[in-house]
Amino acid sequence: MIPAAFAYHRPKSVAEAVALLSDLGEDARPLSGGHSLIPMMKLRLAKPSDLVDLGAIAELKGIREDGPDIVIGATTTQRELIASSLIASKAPILKEAAMVIADPQVRALGTIGGNVANGDPGNDMPAVMMCLGATYQLAGKGGERHVAARDFYQGAYFTALEPGEILAAIRIPVPAAGHGYAYEKLKRKVGDYATAAAAVVLTMAGGQATSCSIGLTNVGETPLWADAAARILVGSSLDAATVKRAVAAAEAITSPASDTRGPAQYRTKMAGVMLTRALERARSLAH
Repeated sequence: MIPAAFAYHRPKSVAEAVALLSDLGEDARPLSGGHSLIPMMKLRLAKPSDLVDLGAIAELKGIREDGPDIVIGATTTQRELIASSLIASKAPILKEAAMVIADPQVRALGTIGGNVANGDPGNDMPAVMMCLGATYQLAGKGGERHVAARDFYQGAYFTALEPGEILAAIRIPVPAAGHGYAYEKLKRKVGDYATAAAAVVLTMAGGQATSCSIGLTNVGETPLWADAAARILVGSSLDAATVKRAVAAAEAITSPASDTRGPAQYRTKMAGVMLTRALERARSLAH
């Protein structure tokens, strides 16, 4: 189908973009990679009056290290994330997750900001950001504010973004040297959303887990941070009995829908399987 009529704007700065969004009202939408919004517009499920294209704003691009953090501009593409030597060396789980998003064509244009800001529970990066303890830098007409990824998601397609705000950057604390990591994703075919997926970042010392963080994808109305499950694992050797208890705790917070990817009970169990695999692989990588 053909989208409904809309006006198109291409600002050159964040200030210009947020001013436009504020002045144009709630029917205006920011456009990043467009892989979520444009299909919805073609189906007439979204009918924005105005599109504010963020692609020409230089300050929204790039990956850099800033003290103890990595800062990623919102319009950085998944392909740029995969190619980044900084990401590969300091936060490799981001590269791993990016490589299983959709297909090469989508990764070439799809942006990290669009993936995390849309509020789609099927997107891969939100759970990874929660796992990493990321913070989102939001820009609006009233200034800048910061919201933790773990507090950002309020429901399917509902986030902490206020009208007129955009996601400008993502700030991620650099994980500890020698950490283990894994993103395990079950999907029906290349390019599909996850049936269930699990992100794990952990550290080991003396054969025991000294820290652990777990995120789950597409098994609830929002991405899930499985804090209680992770706390069960800290101080353990990740022995089979303890992992089983942690997996049960993670499964307990899920509430997936029954859909074409499988019934809810199956998807919950697959979240547990993905978590078990992710923990095993993360432990093998920790040193």
